[in-house]
Amino acid sequence: MASPIPSAIAGQKYVSLMTFRKTGVGVPTPVWFGEDGDRLYVMTRSDMGKTKRIRNNAQVKVAPSTIRGKVTGPEFAATARILPPEEHKHARETINRKYWMARIPLIWSRTDTYFEISFN
Repeated sequence: MASPIPSAIAGQKYVSLMTFRKTGVGVPTPVWFGEDGDRLYVMTRSDMGKTKRIRNNAQVKVAPSTIRGKVTGPEFAATARILPPEEHKHARETINRKYWMARIPLIWSRTDTYFEISFN
């Protein structure tokens, strides 16, 4: 069973999602995220580096951050799961509720991948 979303993450505008290369080197990326229950949802494209890294290693770290990725609080271990297409709608709804810009279809037309993040 997943742990609840840490209070340092819940309600933040951005988080830094650190994924790991095969060498173990972490790559932080600031992302928008939706929240539902004890899970976070992130949208991206299938050809992005973070997607490739999560395919190889589902262990990630999440920390509150600025839009530019400057970490502003503690880091938390988590597990990311690439969602199958039938779960995309729910993930997208959680993000759309939080960010009005996410509702503009032309900007996000190439988004085809969603992650579900659960805390360890």
